[in-house]
Amino acid sequence: MTETKKPDYASPVPRQRFGDELAEQERQLESDPLIRRFAESRGRLAGDPHRPLYHFVSPESTMNDPNGLCFWRGRWHLFYQGYPVEDTRQHWGHCVSDDLVHWRDLPYAIHPDPERCCFSGSALVEGDRVIAIYHGVDAGTMIAVSSDPLLLNWGKVTGNAVIPHAKPGEPPLPYNIFDPCIWKQGEYYYAVTAGTRPEGPGGKRLRAEFLHRSRDLATWEYLHQFLEDDFYGLVGDDGACPYFWPIGHRHILLHFSHLRSGGGGKYVLGDYDTERDKFVVTQGGEFNFGPVGPGGVHAPSAFPDGKGGLIALFNMNPARPTEGWDQLMTLPRRLTLVGDDQLGIEPAGDIESLRGEQTAVGPMTLPANEEVVLDNVSGNAIEIEAEIDTRGAPVVELDVLRSPNREEYTRILFRAHSGYYSKQSTVTIDNSRSSILPDVGIRPPETAPLPLEKDETLNLRVFVDRSVVEVFANGRQCVALRVYPGRADSVGVSLRSQGTDAALKSLDAWRMESIY
Repeated sequence: MTETKKPDYASPVPRQRFGDELAEQERQLESDPLIRRFAESRGRLAGDPHRPLYHFVSPESTMNDPNGLCFWRGRWHLFYQGYPVEDTRQHWGHCVSDDLVHWRDLPYAIHPDPERCCFSGSALVEGDRVIAIYHGVDAGTMIAVSSDPLLLNWGKVTGNAVIPHAKPGEPPLPYNIFDPCIWKQGEYYYAVTAGTRPEGPGGKRLRAEFLHRSRDLATWEYLHQFLEDDFYGLVGDDGACPYFWPIGHRHILLHFSHLRSGGGGKYVLGDYDTERDKFVVTQGGEFNFGPVGPGGVHAPSAFPDGKGGLIALFNMNPARPTEGWDQLMTLPRRLTLVGDDQLGIEPAGDIESLRGEQTAVGPMTLPANEEVVLDNVSGNAIEIEAEIDTRGAPVVELDVLRSPNREEYTRILFRAHSGYYSKQSTVTIDNSRSSILPDVGIRPPETAPLPLEKDETLNLRVFVDRSVVEVFANGRQCVALRVYPGRADSVGVSLRSQGTDAALKSLDAWRMESIY
């Protein structure tokens, strides 16, 4: 019988073996050809008026999911699906930060072989090493390990998939092999792999996470489906890009759904039953409030912040063709547990270090049904911090990236709950008038629930960065969209209260500096 020859998936991307000491690694990076190439590429791409200044964008080519966010030896490391120019299969790109805001490019970390492509996965920091687990296309679940100061050298455990696909002619596996995440409990490492189970209505697929465990990272045994009492998904959710971590006194599973309608970044909260190795789900929610594309939030990567919360990042999809790049990363978000079932969501990292010139707007009345243009506040790379007493107004609107005659503007809306059919207030980004360009993809507004307590003021932190708008509201909600103004003068800011007067208590705006 002739043995089938394995494909040669070795990557041609340049790489070198780095030293084991930080000083030596830094010296090697100074002359590394990839680092020089990245710097030249960033210089070429910097002139694109829609390329962000303070959201991370890959140094060259396109990018996709964030992977393996982790904190190692005093620094944050972010990996992502990168597409090198000489081999456009997915590799793990790599950058490092001291503050979660200023990111420094490092060489590609994990290269294909024996897998065809390096898809998504997570990282576990354990003592003197970092363990990365990810989906190797056409191979199975892969594990790589690194222990050097900047995580530049990676070795793959066994050199092959540790949880392989079934071989031709073998019976189907009782689990799916797709995006994995990893943690350790007692003497065992645990891994869940994303997938579905055919137990929905009419045999349709439902979200599942399949649990394996191992003592040595090399040999894994399948246990069972990990989620119990999961009533918070949609038919067809697939639980991709999972991240399972403690949060407060509970646990959370962040993940992504590939559904075209109702998909995107999601989470389930619950309790980790370590006796039965089950995650008992008690709550669920979304990080997306509209389609993932065009211009929506995509997949998460998350890691504990050491204070009971999590740091999470998401990639965002494009809504217009751009030469040499496309996606970007959101700002880091700190997720905390509020009570038993609600998430707190706030910006994370030293974002304040990016603030430049400040403009303050004092208290003022927002007259009903009149637009108030803030003549001294403008910019396409700014942060705005505003507190508004809505005084019962049905809608309060903050417009950014506004051209002088309103040919272009992006609307940020707070809608109060009112009437029989509207029981919950919401926060919205509407990009339907954001651009006059004919090739920009417009989508339904991104609208998220934002319940306010009685007499609670509306508190907004708005981050505008050329082609992205992110809005954090009252420390417990975040919405984000891509926008592509076509006019150079679309930099204005205005306010409006609909129906009744509202009151602006304070507004501060800062011009934001580049992170590069």
